[in-house]
Amino acid sequence: MQIKLLATDLDGTLLSSGKPVSEKNIAAAQAAAKAGTIVTIATGRMYRAALPVAEALGLDVPIITYNGALIKSTSGKIYYQKFMDEEICRQVTDFCAQRGWYLQTYSGEELYYSDYNEFSRRYEHSQKVSGESLGYEKLREHVSDMYKMLIITDSPDVTQAWMAELTAEFGESITLTQSAPDFIEIISPGVSKASALAKLADIMGFDMQETMAIGDANNDLPLLQAAGFSVAMGNAADNIKAVTDAVTCNCVDDGWAQAVYKYILNK
Repeated sequence: MQIKLLATDLDGTLLSSGKPVSEKNIAAAQAAAKAGTIVTIATGRMYRAALPVAEALGLDVPIITYNGALIKSTSGKIYYQKFMDEEICRQVTDFCAQRGWYLQTYSGEELYYSDYNEFSRRYEHSQKVSGESLGYEKLREHVSDMYKMLIITDSPDVTQAWMAELTAEFGESITLTQSAPDFIEIISPGVSKASALAKLADIMGFDMQETMAIGDANNDLPLLQAAGFSVAMGNAADNIKAVTDAVTCNCVDDGWAQAVYKYILNK
């Protein structure tokens, strides 16, 4: 079946760490578009951090951002958005404040920090965005239009322990996911890259069997499992590779472009 909609993760998939989109990946994206496939981004990034990457591809396409909480095109058209419950946001903020956990929030297109530290600096550098340090009290006042909250930890072991605490406290009132071992990303129940792909496919009149997804991280798992055809990057963990239909080469070796040419363009 022809692939009509391709959803790709960014970091570790389309993008190598700290680098722009490679010329080979840009050429592959444009070749796929010319062949009739819509190439969309599906990322945990905020919209304004994902937009420059989409623009680098030279395509006006819908972008799935905040792990599925917002679908918005490069030209600014909003296809879908889902905000977190404001009271839950305040409760999560208080929970983090009581424990001294570093917290980032995404209210509208604004980025806020509980405090500005090495986590903030590293995040700004990798995402090419800047935010504002407010403190926990003022974070409680900025909970409208909240797409996502993000806790950053010192290690993967700490991440798993804190996720268990959050699950015990908030249960099904939030969804937890990870795009990196030290990230705890908090979004609304039912929100995921997979649900966003299904919404976008429905809007465009495509069957899910006509979709393809490429990714490398745990927050890509639902997306990879939902798509009609799925590809894991060579640099993905074994649990990611285990659920996909195919595995391509590493991100640094332009494995993304190789997957597009092989599975979409049949070259």
